[in-house]
Amino acid sequence: MKIFACIAFMFCLFVFPVWAQENKPFQALHFTSSHTSFPDTGRSRDYLYDSVLYTSSAHYSDSSVLLIVPKHLKAASRVDLVFWFHGWHNNIDTAAAFYGLTKQFIASKRNAILVLPETARNAPDSYGGKLEQPGVFKALVNDVMNELRKSRLVPDRADPGNIVLAGHSGAFRVIAYMLQNGQLPVQEVFLFDALYGQVDKYLTWIYDDPKRHFVHWFTNHGGGTDIVSDTVMQRLTNHHTHYALIEEADLKPDVLKNNRILFVHSAREHNVIINNPDDFLVLLESSFILKPY
Repeated sequence: MKIFACIAFMFCLFVFPVWAQENKPFQALHFTSSHTSFPDTGRSRDYLYDSVLYTSSAHYSDSSVLLIVPKHLKAASRVDLVFWFHGWHNNIDTAAAFYGLTKQFIASKRNAILVLPETARNAPDSYGGKLEQPGVFKALVNDVMNELRKSRLVPDRADPGNIVLAGHSGAFRVIAYMLQNGQLPVQEVFLFDALYGQVDKYLTWIYDDPKRHFVHWFTNHGGGTDIVSDTVMQRLTNHHTHYALIEEADLKPDVLKNNRILFVHSAREHNVIINNPDDFLVLLESSFILKPY
């Protein structure tokens, strides 16, 4: 019996983890890139906010990138990428877990890869660091593709396909700068209670191509995202650019599919509009460009 118990223990210790990994619906990869937000000279001397000092070593030195690759991904010559940027007091791992980003992304069954680059780690800061500079986002995408090729998750000659930028709260700034300076075409932007400013950058991106898809899912509890949303809608009206505004409770699939510029007002709180119910999943499934695998 002791021998049998020992064999059973060794099986659980070595075989079960391999089985569990093989049966996961996705593969998660961490790597580092010199083309993420930090370290950056803009935060080399630490950052003081609300009488609290956020040191560069603890909050502005992490250059990690998290990749979520679906098990059933059909990688071809072009690979679609969905980038998620977290808000204040978060990091890429806490955001992926707390907001159920990985679960929602896999449940959407989109034939794409989810990419979470680290920004200000566990700090109240929207500054996008190096990613605000011209061409750095393009270099980050190149690093992502090289990592995927090296890991043999995409073909050796695969190029980036459609690019979606998504984020919550303080992510508005880095996304706006990447739209302006990233030097790569971005087809869709999904914001969750994140439209605090940088309005001109977003509007320029919207006006430049009538096929671009923009959604802002906002609350009255975001510290101004409702007011800025009203401003943007008024400017769209003045520009004779069609948009739709709808209450979350009234949202139907046809509204998502038939409006390239959409504002969704939610009665929920700022930090709970991404999941439960899974609104990131809803936007992924209603994407104009992402296809199921």
